[in-house]
Amino acid sequence: MNTPSNAMPGSTLDARPSAPALDSPTRPLYWSIRRELWEYRSIYIAPLAAAAVFLFGFSISMFRLPQRMRDLSVLDPMRQQELVRQPYTYAALLIMGTTFIVAFFYCLDTLHGERRDRSILFWKSLPVSDLTTVLSKASVPLVILPLLTFAITAVTHWIMWLLSTMVLGASSVGAEALWSRFSLTQMTVTILSHLLLIHGLWYAPFYCWLLLVSAWARRMAFLWAVIPVLVLNALEKVALNTSHFASILVRRVGGAPEGAAFSSGHMSMDPLAMIPLGEFLSSPGLWIGLIFAAVFLAGAVRLRRYREPI
Repeated sequence: MNTPSNAMPGSTLDARPSAPALDSPTRPLYWSIRRELWEYRSIYIAPLAAAAVFLFGFSISMFRLPQRMRDLSVLDPMRQQELVRQPYTYAALLIMGTTFIVAFFYCLDTLHGERRDRSILFWKSLPVSDLTTVLSKASVPLVILPLLTFAITAVTHWIMWLLSTMVLGASSVGAEALWSRFSLTQMTVTILSHLLLIHGLWYAPFYCWLLLVSAWARRMAFLWAVIPVLVLNALEKVALNTSHFASILVRRVGGAPEGAAFSSGHMSMDPLAMIPLGEFLSSPGLWIGLIFAAVFLAGAVRLRRYREPI
């Protein structure tokens, strides 16, 4: 005789929770990037502070703007355009320079700091690979900071343009004198291309080298990042009486691909100058630099895997 089952068909007691779906592989990278933004608030505070300081000074200069625009009327059109664009160039250079300094010290500290304060023991206990962690840290100077710099610079330029328009519109000069000398939309597109190409791609070997040093050095990471460069330059000068390595570094810092046929033989440091995309992407220096950046990143991943807390 069969014993009747106590379980009722369709009873909720027989229901089994389904296995949770696997998270997307991009989620650990996303949250790792969020963690970097939480821990290093200078990533966005420093460029915002630089933009605020510049806007304060620019707003004070608005009292002299109508007279300056009248003085420009006696100059040739090219000179007029150059002088009108000058404050926008200075604003972009200040914000970009600030973010470059932030990126430099962030890369030097991010892998070294977690070993110094021993927080690496906690982060290694999480199901996040060393590759994901290093890529999240590399994405800050290569992706996050260029896009953040673009957003802050674009907003700063539009505020400057609105202030200038209101001041000139209220004066006898008229805002048409400002509109006819440059296009703010074209300026915004140019800044975006400059940040993505130069700060995102051309400077990649610098940032990845700093990440490698940050993962390796036990102390004085800044000196370990700079001394090898100075030693190589001095060694080449003594042994071969040449300075090719130093000239390559100067071109790299100045944003000039080797052999590029730009005006005056090099790329302008003006962030509002258009970059010839074809020449930039076809320059051997770009791809050689990206290969070095990949090697440095691979070294940083391996070092983080085996390095112990300081």
